[in-house]
Amino acid sequence: MKELIKDLVKNGQYSQIKQEIIKMNAVDVAQLFEELEEESIMIIFRLLPKEMAANVFTYLSFEQQQYIIESITDKETKIIMEDLFLDDAVDLLEEMPANVVKKILKNTTEEKRNLINHFLKYPDNSAGSIMTIEYADLKKEMSVNEALEHIKKTGVDKETIDICYVTDKYRKLEGIIPLRKLILNDGSKKIEKIMDKNIKSVQTDMDQEEIAHLFKKYDMVVMPVVDKENRLVGIITIDDIVDIIEQENTEDFQKMAALEPSGVEYLKASVFALAKHRILWLMVLMISATFTGRIINNFEEVLAAIMILNSFIPMLMDTGGNSGSQSATLIIRGLALGEVHISDALKIVWKEFRVSLIVGFALAVVNFFRIYYLEGIPLDITIVVCITLFLTIVIAKLVGGILPIFAKLIKVDPAIMAAPLITTIVDALALIAYFQMASHFLGIA
Repeated sequence: MKELIKDLVKNGQYSQIKQEIIKMNAVDVAQLFEELEEESIMIIFRLLPKEMAANVFTYLSFEQQQYIIESITDKETKIIMEDLFLDDAVDLLEEMPANVVKKILKNTTEEKRNLINHFLKYPDNSAGSIMTIEYADLKKEMSVNEALEHIKKTGVDKETIDICYVTDKYRKLEGIIPLRKLILNDGSKKIEKIMDKNIKSVQTDMDQEEIAHLFKKYDMVVMPVVDKENRLVGIITIDDIVDIIEQENTEDFQKMAALEPSGVEYLKASVFALAKHRILWLMVLMISATFTGRIINNFEEVLAAIMILNSFIPMLMDTGGNSGSQSATLIIRGLALGEVHISDALKIVWKEFRVSLIVGFALAVVNFFRIYYLEGIPLDITIVVCITLFLTIVIAKLVGGILPIFAKLIKVDPAIMAAPLITTIVDALALIAYFQMASHFLGIA
């Protein structure tokens, strides 16, 4: 289909394009736009039916949205803004430059403009900033028939009507009721008799990552947002949560790789922007690595006395860093998914300690046979290396398990305590243990 559309654009067969494009899903049309020239994008966008145009617009990249807003007339802008859900409109304004924002707001109704301004006051990444107010609300005094009639009249512009929310005259949330339950119940029944009063809701200032955990925990597709007085102010839908999960996972991966998080796609980011996001952490890790160098300098007499000790330093440091990274990755992911908590710190330490004993012993035994029998290294040096390897793995596993918990405790993203930082810490501790063992067992002053 995409190739057909491209050919039709080249040949200027616009009526045929319109016939084919309306058969496509809005997401597929947005993906098609990624592969077209800007001039072709505007041609096809203007061919889209009014309702479909607004839907396609929400799936476009911010760069394409900006290009379209700058290219279309005020009347066309007004049509798009009328059909955009409020949360999508807020997201759009947060990313656009001032001149585009001015054009959008100029062509937005006063009521919607006031609502957008209200939403923009919520903290970034909070429930208030990602919710929408397009929900179906009912009163408990209504009968089922009255409720269904109300939904038919008002539900057209709602983002979802699968779940309806029951509020009192002060907008306080009293219950929820699925549309399915309304349809299957007797028409004369009162809403208060069949609504579910066991409600899971979030407050406007709750962080989006915590909200994602609640969606996963309770298998929800939509969740109400209330203020501190328990008044219903909006809802969060699963499509927003999927985007948040993807965003949070991307940020965690970037932090675990010692990168400053960036919301820009790799191919769209400038070289200078990519460099800027990498330099800071690399500089911190480079400077912290000087501690490792100082440790080696402090024990240069040990290294000078037995030169063979030098050859085992890379193996000890690499194994320690890898061991710590394994533990840290599991704990960071567990924290992100809500599977482990700060209160589980002692359980984590005890479990990682037992794991480290098994792993350390297995690697030390294999290393003993490799060094002593295959490489012919003297027994006393082999023992020093193997004991140090064992201690390094134990230390690395404990450090890798504890640091993410510590980060969570001091309200720092646990992903920061990832591979690069843990490797630097474990390297220093492994070298200290190695040289102390060598000095003690090999009798080097």
